[in-house]
Amino acid sequence: MHVTGNIQWVGKVDWELRRFHGHEYSTYKGSTYNSYLIREEKTVLIDTVWAPFAKEFVANLARVVDLDAIDAVIANHAETDHSGALPELMRAIPGTPIYCTANGVKSLKGHYHQDWSFHVVKTGDRLSLGNGKELVFIEAPMLHWPDSMFCYLTGDAVLFSNDAFGQHYASEHLFNDLVDRDELYRECIKYYANILTPFSASVTKKINEVLALGLPLSMICTSHGVIWREDPAQIVKQYLAWADDYQENQVAIVYDTMWNGTRIMAEQIAAGLHAAEPGVTVKIFNSANTDKNEIITEVFKSKAVAMGSPTINRGVLTSIGGLLEEIRGMKFRKKKGAAFGCYGWSGESVKMIAEGLRHAGFEVVDDGLRALWNPDEDARRQCVEYGRRLAGLFGGGVPAAKVVEPAEA
Repeated sequence: MHVTGNIQWVGKVDWELRRFHGHEYSTYKGSTYNSYLIREEKTVLIDTVWAPFAKEFVANLARVVDLDAIDAVIANHAETDHSGALPELMRAIPGTPIYCTANGVKSLKGHYHQDWSFHVVKTGDRLSLGNGKELVFIEAPMLHWPDSMFCYLTGDAVLFSNDAFGQHYASEHLFNDLVDRDELYRECIKYYANILTPFSASVTKKINEVLALGLPLSMICTSHGVIWREDPAQIVKQYLAWADDYQENQVAIVYDTMWNGTRIMAEQIAAGLHAAEPGVTVKIFNSANTDKNEIITEVFKSKAVAMGSPTINRGVLTSIGGLLEEIRGMKFRKKKGAAFGCYGWSGESVKMIAEGLRHAGFEVVDDGLRALWNPDEDARRQCVEYGRRLAGLFGGGVPAAKVVEPAEA
């Protein structure tokens, strides 16, 4: 597929992909593995595809270009969804140089145990392609691996951005102006929230570094999803916003429940929040039956999170425990949190959730709310009142007040 100038897309659309990074990331819209062929006086291939499609990729590539005519391979990132077809390709063209960062050499050798013809590049290094065009290399460590880099094609003003600005989104269309914008942005924010949030400081630093170069930008060719052809700067601006401790006027209530008591608490707390602050968006999620990546995305968007679990075996239900670990790894900043849950006799879950949120970097606003057994009418009223009070503690709504627990039997 033609991209622009002498650039062709030679990747793979994976319509069937539903899980990524093992089973850590849901991809209900599929994905693409974007590989690009540049044919100037020199012919260069940028990245390959995931290993299950290696033979298909190399066979298709051989129909487009004489493999022996490829002068260099650029490995912007060594993760196997980008590099998986390298072993198959390099068996056909074993002496072809591979341009990557020093960490890229370590990672590629770690994955494939091959001593290919590596050429280490650093920020500012250039590869002449002829016809007055060069590839300029830009190291981008921890976006989102230590080996990551971008490369920029002069003349055509195209940035090959690796994982940055991408999305897991399969489409028969190659460009952002040809797909549903709302659907595209939903996949973009999910991708950022779940993959790049821990590296937000690096995102801001690298974007500002690239912007300072004053390079013209006509297109951003990502490693996953569509190419940004129409107003490519829009996603750059959005990344800067997302990297800046992003939040909307939203509260996420996340819970798991055994016999519906903690669900009732969640719903009553939500009612109190909304009554006290009608302008706030309140979203409720049962962590046991909701995709965790969707929850992480909504937590990313929220200014505060209320999390609940009944006590079981002096602990919390496993979906909440796992989600707390996920949230800890995200390194969210400037978000507030609170805990709640039912119990029958020991009642440790609320304290444990509060500690987990605090450990994840949240400002925990109080000691939380517990309800003994299944909430009765009095406990339900107290949950509503707690929601009203949380509106104040989370910012906006009624003033904060001391939380009173339901009476214990």
